[in-house]
Amino acid sequence: MNRTAVGVDIAKNVFQLDYIDQDTGEIVNKPIKRAKFLEHFANRAPCLIGMEACGGAHHWARQLTKMGHEVKLMPGEFVKAFNIRNKNDAADARAIWLAVQQPGKPVAVKTEMQQAMLGLHRMRQQLLKFRTMQINSLRGLLTEYGEVMSKGRSKLDKEIPVVLERLAERLPAVIIDTFREQWSGLAKLDEQVAQIERRMREWKKEDKSVKAIGEIPGVGLLTATAAVAMMGDPKAFSSGREFAAWVGIVPRQTGSGGKVNLHAISKKGDTYLRTLLIHGARSVLEHTKEPGEWIGQMKKRRPKNVVVVALANKMARTIWAVLAHDQPYRKDYISVKPA
Repeated sequence: MNRTAVGVDIAKNVFQLDYIDQDTGEIVNKPIKRAKFLEHFANRAPCLIGMEACGGAHHWARQLTKMGHEVKLMPGEFVKAFNIRNKNDAADARAIWLAVQQPGKPVAVKTEMQQAMLGLHRMRQQLLKFRTMQINSLRGLLTEYGEVMSKGRSKLDKEIPVVLERLAERLPAVIIDTFREQWSGLAKLDEQVAQIERRMREWKKEDKSVKAIGEIPGVGLLTATAAVAMMGDPKAFSSGREFAAWVGIVPRQTGSGGKVNLHAISKKGDTYLRTLLIHGARSVLEHTKEPGEWIGQMKKRRPKNVVVVALANKMARTIWAVLAHDQPYRKDYISVKPA
């Protein structure tokens, strides 16, 4: 069925729509209030609706899909190529309308649970950053009074009570009390981070996909939950290599005239997930007693960091294979290409 293509530019209060009226052939480019957005599509025949994969896009995609419409979420870079002149809401909606009709890989629509898990990861990262800022601030202020703290959080917790007692003899009580409050606040941040991780473990127990990829060496709690939440539908990727390229741990390619040059990894995917995979791969290399023949052969001929990234690439492919084929992880599995 030839569905009407509609480009939707999402905003905070007013959305912009662009489409061609099937009856009159008129080009329609009009704004519509947020409260009237779903109502506008409720009484329409099924459409092909294109949106940029931005904040709120997954929510609206789920709602429109329930109404029977086909929703295609597209990366902002893909849509930008179709915005020819000035950037405004009307021009963006037209660019989205043009882009949605082109062949391309859409962004998989995430479920509410997947978005909730991503929210936990984002809040955990924010708490870790704030905790690091708090520690660095304490170290810097204490240095102003001649007290240089040792490296490491454990040493800071051990030394700071003695340091504050020593400074209390010559500094006003107001600054000493504030130092103690800031130091005590670190324990509260630790508890908030631990609480988020406990909730992640609860989801891991309930979600079979997270449990399945958690068996892969190097894939821990954070990597497993982040991978399942960010991937969305694993079948949106045609292969493990495509998923690894989406993460950004495949070589960047350039070339001309049939010659292909491979460079460093592209780093075009999500930085957070790529970092987790690389840390997991590094952990496997450093702590696994029997890493396997493949890793052993790689270590003989390639630098350590190259081996780490190669293993992270392999982990990403394995994650996709386990989820896409709904099969448990098998250490002795050998992939055979079909004839």
